[in-house]
Amino acid sequence: MSKAMNISFSLEKQKSNCHDLHAFDTETFIGLQAEQLTFHESICFVRILYYNPSLKAFKERIEYADNQPSFSQQEIAYLRSEAWLTDFPHVWNVHEFQLAQFPKYFSYICPIRYTNQKPEYVQIITHTPLGEKSRRYVTNAAQMLNQYIDICLDNLQQKSKTEILEQVLHKVGHQLRNNIALVKLYAHNLFLGLKDNSWREQATIICESVNDLDTNLTDIISCGQESNLKIIPQDLRSIVDESIKYLQPLINQKQLKVNIPDTSATLPLDKLQMKQVFDNLLSNAIHFSPNSGVITFSWQVFYDEVLIKISDQGLGISLLDMQKIFTPFYSQRPGGTGLGLTIAKKIVLDHCGNLWADNLSAGGAQFCLILPTKKKYY
Repeated sequence: MSKAMNISFSLEKQKSNCHDLHAFDTETFIGLQAEQLTFHESICFVRILYYNPSLKAFKERIEYADNQPSFSQQEIAYLRSEAWLTDFPHVWNVHEFQLAQFPKYFSYICPIRYTNQKPEYVQIITHTPLGEKSRRYVTNAAQMLNQYIDICLDNLQQKSKTEILEQVLHKVGHQLRNNIALVKLYAHNLFLGLKDNSWREQATIICESVNDLDTNLTDIISCGQESNLKIIPQDLRSIVDESIKYLQPLINQKQLKVNIPDTSATLPLDKLQMKQVFDNLLSNAIHFSPNSGVITFSWQVFYDEVLIKISDQGLGISLLDMQKIFTPFYSQRPGGTGLGLTIAKKIVLDHCGNLWADNLSAGGAQFCLILPTKKKYY
């Protein structure tokens, strides 16, 4: 596979799974882009100035074509001074600049974006003028770099949100455990004080339920963390069936119909964590569905991933809600905690998948999940 194909493939993988940047970092991506540009036509020198969101600093990448002598320190210092940058050209357009230090060469820049009024750009130096085809190639490279930086920013924002969520979950979990411990203590005392076997049996059920609640709370607080996930092959349809059965009273209350496919798929999942995802998404769909409405599950299996969709016939999601829907503590449901969708998103991300929402053209909202069909780095 060529380097150009490698770059494109890696970017597409980042788009579909933007949280996973471990194997392909920013420096590597920028370096491959710069190197690839030097293989093109008469380009002998490439300089990419960009903002690295992870380091919160501007960085530079310099690449020479084969057999091109390195420029002097004075010449590089002149490029870095940006004394030649007399205006701020439009992004993704290739502009020619005259460089006093390079009279025998042709020089171009293609802005990637502007950050804090400072340009990020691809700078090209050539032996001969760039043709139209080469200009389009440089423009495509700038657009790809822009998309990649956006992905990195999204990754950092998501990481910040999930770190806040983990802190909140641990704090809330500690408080809930104190209450659970009290319930367990009183249930045990009640069991000891009762003489009638039928009442003692009910007290035993309370104790067992509290133990299960404490176990489930521990798993939910871990919220899909890689080290705590119990990944084994699971039947997708069975997990969805369990969520429907769990929420059946609410479904019956609104006289809703829930459609699911007859087919299924086997996926590497933590069953409890993923059931929590479907519980949250289905509960959300039930709440916003009209009486006698239809909620539809569908899934499509590809080579290495499955696309799952859950749609309803509600009013859809407003533009404001769409921007904040996965933000911790943001909720449009009366009495909602604003954590359900945030937890669902993190669990899916920790399964090396992705979760997003959109509106249907015919009305209603739709949540989409992508999950891998093969086990990844656990």
